[in-house]
Amino acid sequence: MLAEQPRQPSKARLEARLVKLLYHTQQARGMTLIEHRSRCVRRGELHEVVTTDQSGAKPGDRIERVGFIGFVEIQQAGVIERGDRVLLGDTCIGQVIGFDECHFPNHYNILIAADDLLTGGTLRDCGLGSYLHFEEEQ
Repeated sequence: MLAEQPRQPSKARLEARLVKLLYHTQQARGMTLIEHRSRCVRRGELHEVVTTDQSGAKPGDRIERVGFIGFVEIQQAGVIERGDRVLLGDTCIGQVIGFDECHFPNHYNILIAADDLLTGGTLRDCGLGSYLHFEEEQ
């Protein structure tokens, strides 16, 4: 019998560069988490990164309290999934809880559960050209 090996990641880490910072929050935004757990993204696509303190939300739930980090340009094709850790530098800022497609096909809103409503102005070391990384939770 083979010894059990540590589980390898099932997907590549995804890198996204901030191209537009946003600084506002909303208390009654009305986004809806779509049923799908993952979205495929292509190199060069732009998507909006949004935080919420509604960490227990599940597909179909409305997300009201949000903080807007900004728009990112995807650096290589990949898959973003519910549960992925989102890092700014070496700091985990939260986990993907889902997607809202109210602006699709222009872009997805990628919703991230965080302790606080984070924005492009409240995140330390966040600026134009900064990189966010989406990686599988191990």
